[in-house]
Amino acid sequence: MATALSNKVLTETFGAESGAALWAQRAALVIAGVMILAISAKIAVPMWPVPITMGTFAVLTLGAAYGPRLGLATITAYMVIGMMGFDVFAGSSAETAGITYMMGGTGGYLAGYVLATVALGLLARAGWDRSAPKMAGAMLIGNAIIYVPGLLWLGVLYGWDKPILEWGLTPFLIGDGLKLALAALLLPAAWKLVGRARG
Repeated sequence: MATALSNKVLTETFGAESGAALWAQRAALVIAGVMILAISAKIAVPMWPVPITMGTFAVLTLGAAYGPRLGLATITAYMVIGMMGFDVFAGSSAETAGITYMMGGTGGYLAGYVLATVALGLLARAGWDRSAPKMAGAMLIGNAIIYVPGLLWLGVLYGWDKPILEWGLTPFLIGDGLKLALAALLLPAAWKLVGRARG
């Protein structure tokens, strides 16, 4: 199993390899990752039946690019900043943020973000981010990991007699399919660029 999870992830292909420089690089990547997550959460591309938000795309691609440990550190920092009341989530605002927002309808999806980030990092360690078909599979798994706690939390919060799937799943499938295709092309393309730069 150790061999299967020994591949480098994208962020390990450049910069320092040890010492204080490596820790400084990791800290910079965490800060950059939190900024990317916060900005992506606020991007909404017009689409039918609902706009495509780029938050899940950023979470999953960042998990694959950062790996499980650095990805977990980044998504945890993002959640802590959101918990402190900063407006960093897709539906949050200056008036509705922090713990109150996180315990609302999106709470399960935010928990799914953490799990999916680690899962994508592990799949990247196994080399799934090197080819489009495997990266598409990784994105599919990541999306499922986000949806399961998201839908379960909606059911607990609002009751299973409500149209939970219509609220929290089916309107987003088209957009998720497009984001899946984009990530499936983006990560393997980035690896090809790394190979050429070193070739």
